[in-house]
Amino acid sequence: MSRLFIIDASGYLYRSYHAISFMTNPQGDSTNALFGFIRSVLKLIKDFSPDHVVAVFDGPDNIKKRKAIYPDYKANRSEMPGDLRYQMDWAKDFCNFHGIPLLNIPEVEADDAMGSVADWAQDHFEEVFLCTSDKDMAQLVGNGVKLLNTHKENLILDSAAVEAKYGVPPNKIIDLLAITGDSSDNVPGLPGFGPKTATTLLQQFDSLEYILQHPEEVKGKKKQETIREEAEKAVISKKLVTIDIHVEIPRDIKFFQLKNEQSSELQQFYHRMNFTSLLKEQNLTEQSPVEKEEVDYTLVDDEKALEELIILLKEQKELCFDTETTALHPMEAELVGVGFCFEPQKAWYVPTNGKLGIDPVLKALKQLLENPKICIYGHNIKYDYQVMRNYDITINNICFDTIIASYLLNSSNRQHSLDFLTLHYFNKVKIPTSELIGKGKKQITMKEVPIQTVSDYCCEDVDYTCRLKQLFQKELKTRKLDKLFKQMEMALVPILANMERQGVFLDTPTLEVMGAKVIKELDNLSHQIYDLAGETFNINSPKQLSQILFDKMGIHPPKKTATGFSTNAEVLETLKAEHPIAEKVLEYRTLEKLRSTYIESLPEDVNRTTHRIHPTFNQFVTATGRLSCQDPNLQNIPIRTEVGRNIREAFRPEKKGWSYLSADYSQIELRLLAHFSEDPNLVSAFQNGEDIHAHTAATIFGVPIDEVTKEMRYRAKTVNFGVIYGQQAFGLARELGIDFGEAKTFIETYFQTFPNVREYVESCKEKARKEEKATTYTGRERAIPEINSKNPQIRSAAERLAVNTPLQGSAADLIKKAMIEIDKLLQKEGHLGYMILQVHDELIFELPDFEVPMIEPIVKSTMENTLKLKVPLIVNISIGKNWKEC
Repeated sequence: MSRLFIIDASGYLYRSYHAISFMTNPQGDSTNALFGFIRSVLKLIKDFSPDHVVAVFDGPDNIKKRKAIYPDYKANRSEMPGDLRYQMDWAKDFCNFHGIPLLNIPEVEADDAMGSVADWAQDHFEEVFLCTSDKDMAQLVGNGVKLLNTHKENLILDSAAVEAKYGVPPNKIIDLLAITGDSSDNVPGLPGFGPKTATTLLQQFDSLEYILQHPEEVKGKKKQETIREEAEKAVISKKLVTIDIHVEIPRDIKFFQLKNEQSSELQQFYHRMNFTSLLKEQNLTEQSPVEKEEVDYTLVDDEKALEELIILLKEQKELCFDTETTALHPMEAELVGVGFCFEPQKAWYVPTNGKLGIDPVLKALKQLLENPKICIYGHNIKYDYQVMRNYDITINNICFDTIIASYLLNSSNRQHSLDFLTLHYFNKVKIPTSELIGKGKKQITMKEVPIQTVSDYCCEDVDYTCRLKQLFQKELKTRKLDKLFKQMEMALVPILANMERQGVFLDTPTLEVMGAKVIKELDNLSHQIYDLAGETFNINSPKQLSQILFDKMGIHPPKKTATGFSTNAEVLETLKAEHPIAEKVLEYRTLEKLRSTYIESLPEDVNRTTHRIHPTFNQFVTATGRLSCQDPNLQNIPIRTEVGRNIREAFRPEKKGWSYLSADYSQIELRLLAHFSEDPNLVSAFQNGEDIHAHTAATIFGVPIDEVTKEMRYRAKTVNFGVIYGQQAFGLARELGIDFGEAKTFIETYFQTFPNVREYVESCKEKARKEEKATTYTGRERAIPEINSKNPQIRSAAERLAVNTPLQGSAADLIKKAMIEIDKLLQKEGHLGYMILQVHDELIFELPDFEVPMIEPIVKSTMENTLKLKVPLIVNISIGKNWKEC
């Protein structure tokens, strides 16, 4: 069957621009609209395999003709955003590279060009699909022409479906639109006549012309008067909404034929836009010379071959090492095999589940990995370190990690997986893990995969890790990040590994008792909410809650989303002052999240062998340099709520006669702000040991410090921390519940009080504009190319990052440095106590009570003297029998 697909390219781009936010290429240019457009077009091609297609764009000066009919046509529309305009041009480039014919006719709107193509095409194709979500196009449906909305699960509307949806057949859609008008295009219509009224009238009177000529037949005097008075507007509206099907277009079937894609151009285009997922999905890397190169990958599965390999490997100064295991969590992983590489294109795999068995392999590994003269590196080497510790083997000389190197070089990039980096740097699609072990319920472990298959996979891993090391090592040196990489990030790897290995003890019976109390409280809250609502419903369902609040209870909805009225926390916060049900739902959600995320889930994370929780600390996730924690995230347990504090009570030392020691930096980011800005008022306040928030309040409000109220201090505290995160008047007003003008005045007074802080904030932004990056105290970099974006939202967010990154990033560097120094001292003096957690500005130690007097001064002194600032660093020490007491 011959089919033509006519794509509303401009519509796709506008829709994507507003649906996808904060997406940029490495140069900081917005790519959100382009990415969404490409995704939609590729989905269309995948779902329908068209032979004939055309992408239609609005032409230059496209509203000129309709402006001549009605000067106010689209007058309410703001100018196209600057960062959408160039994405329109890139979308045309994509069409050319992908072989998609396109139309961009001067002085012609996309609708008219699409209509003209559809009118011509119905005589040359059996089916014509108008790929759009624009209801105006429904007027063209019929004679083989259909609407196809790919954003609604490929919803296809023929004539019958159009009538079912809009209440009138396609030939009356123009009249329907003329009556209702269109606020987005500023088409006037008949004021007060909505879709329901318009549909009823057209079902009764057949046409707009008849209605205008016989207003007396319409029920209701007010409607009659409107028809008489606004008839001219309705006539004009009809002209505006009528699609012109007489535009000059190509009338050759060959023009609309889908051409062969230009693979190399498309590949470069995706690379330039940083669309790595598209590169991989479209298999554009298959033509890369890397795919065809000869590699020497060897499976070693007999004693002689292993002996020869070990002799060869012992001669090397550096070895790339990788483990294949049965589990993602290293403490639960069983070794299946190991891979080695010391030069590109050559690698070895030694299985532990083959002919050799595991014992000869472990014996050989111990000789290599515990040799301090051999430098061992890998990709996320901390995982491999942990796995080998399971077998009483300690890697003694870890010297490089490609995942950390990638992160240091590109901290603003969220993707540092080996698959991503291999594709990005070598245009090579690696063997995906899912290809070996499958997905979902049918997933197997690596132990069950054929050994040769695992060998090929593992050899590829170490080969490309070796190649990445060669690249990254040079770049780290060129960008002067090698010192930070070696002395801080790599030095931290074994420390974090030991923290993970020690783990944290969880008193599960305590948590169970707490869980029973929380369930009772949730039940009590549920009944209070049902009483206020007048019926029972699923409180966890946003849709049902929306119906209760906005339909049944008639509360005015402050925010609408694509799927209805929002009931998120922000909305409920604005409603709770006037509507008690909103406050109760917020309480319920907070409690339910604590129950499901922590009380119910934490016991499942307890290791059956060690009876402790072993979280993973990541060095390559947060763009500022902070450590992150997962499986489970123990950095995120709330402390402000009573239930959150009680959850912390369940974390305690495992042994009797032991305690927790918590060491917490006091207001570290504000102290760094004082150091960097050198503001005399801020510096003197810290040097004199004053309460900085009270000091700020006293200065701003012009009162003695002993007259500062709680409210004054709270406002000052909000501004102090708001400055760190680049908060503007709008955000402060929302935070404090005050009007915009008052918030603006408050911020202005703050900067008058601390003038050097304003200078510092502006200098951070200016430096970032010039260098397109922010830098921390130690030289850590975060790329911020978006700071020169034409999109004000993206630009504003980037400016906030420019201010916050040097502060939060320097604080992260500071505590990392302290961790390294403290670990050295604890190891040197042979203490039994050890570090178990890092929660941003806080370190937690588990130690025997008799060591508290010895370890406390070590921790405090080291943390306070790690860096010499213009203001003193203060560390608060707490000792407790559980985390809550700290």
